[in-house]
Amino acid sequence: MIERSELQVLKKRIEEPRRFIQVVMGPRHVGKTTMVVQLYNQLALPSSFLSADAVPATNVTWLEQVWDAVRIKIKSQSLNEYLLIIDEIQKISNWSETVKKLWDEDSRNNIPLKVILLGSSSLLLQKGLTESLMGRFETIYLTHWSFSEMHKAFGWDEETYAWFGGYPGSAELIDDEPRWKKYVKDSLIETSISKDVLMLTRIDKPALLKNLFELGCLYSGQILSFTKVLGQLQDAGNTTTLSHYLNLLETAGLLCGIEKFTAGELRKRSSSPKFQVFNNALLSAQMGSSRADEVLIPSNWGRVVESCLGSYLVNQSVKSDFSIYYWRERNNEVDFILEMQNKLVAIEVKSTVSKNTNGLDAFKQKFNPQKIYLIDNKGLSWKEFLKIDPLELF
Repeated sequence: MIERSELQVLKKRIEEPRRFIQVVMGPRHVGKTTMVVQLYNQLALPSSFLSADAVPATNVTWLEQVWDAVRIKIKSQSLNEYLLIIDEIQKISNWSETVKKLWDEDSRNNIPLKVILLGSSSLLLQKGLTESLMGRFETIYLTHWSFSEMHKAFGWDEETYAWFGGYPGSAELIDDEPRWKKYVKDSLIETSISKDVLMLTRIDKPALLKNLFELGCLYSGQILSFTKVLGQLQDAGNTTTLSHYLNLLETAGLLCGIEKFTAGELRKRSSSPKFQVFNNALLSAQMGSSRADEVLIPSNWGRVVESCLGSYLVNQSVKSDFSIYYWRERNNEVDFILEMQNKLVAIEVKSTVSKNTNGLDAFKQKFNPQKIYLIDNKGLSWKEFLKIDPLELF
């Protein structure tokens, strides 16, 4: 079992004097609980690990009871410090207000209780953190697994990663692809949508959201207007509803819409989205064809590769805090535009021989980016790109 790099960051923070609540967030099935269990086993200080997963949402008193029990333990055993870890915290209604009250009481009374909260719904976690716990927390975001992590853990090569994505829990099933696809759809996708979107947020048209997700996965790496999307969906809706649902899917770490890069913020937000999965398993699991079939068709495999690179970049953008866009003007297009501290990086993925790269020249003339990169088999290959820290591109 490998250790993710965030483990040591979290361990260092917990070993410091009590300052902030540590909040670990990220999509389901990326190893948040596993990482904290690894931490639990490495630390010498006394700890408790509890999950709110099976607790009724209205049972706020459960949180208070757990907290008070730890306080009694600290006092009765004269402990110098104690660590309380609570998983799936977003399941408890008004959790942030209760945590604020309890944390502030401990601060006033000098109770040496350190706290780690875990959650898989970034939307609800961020809302609670900003509304009630401002100034009292630090966050660690766990992304989907990168190629380097899957290679280290399972010995995968780049083609295997491009098709099967970065879900460690599904790695042992890839030799039986139909079984792997069923597992991803039933155990990973369905639970993520049901638990992190449908149960925790009001959705008036759940069938429309699920159809949008499936279509968005199949079109990963492609630009598609919401109007065209509505034309392919059976359930009625409007573009505002679709945009809202896509935002919810993004907060669950499943599917996002990369916006078009322009000089004006308003035009960025009103552009047609470029659909992008956060994990390429979400694309290939929805496809009726197999990996062996897709590899034989260069244009099809090229789209898989482009989506794979896009998933790597959107995960890293969350982790490293840079923005990601695409650019298109008339017949000119650039696959990815990275922006950080007023610096621009343009990236074009030449996945097939026939794909032109005129967009890079046009973008360079118009916006004068810091760097431009062409990902092809002659210079920097897509396989090499998966091993690069995107911050190095700036």
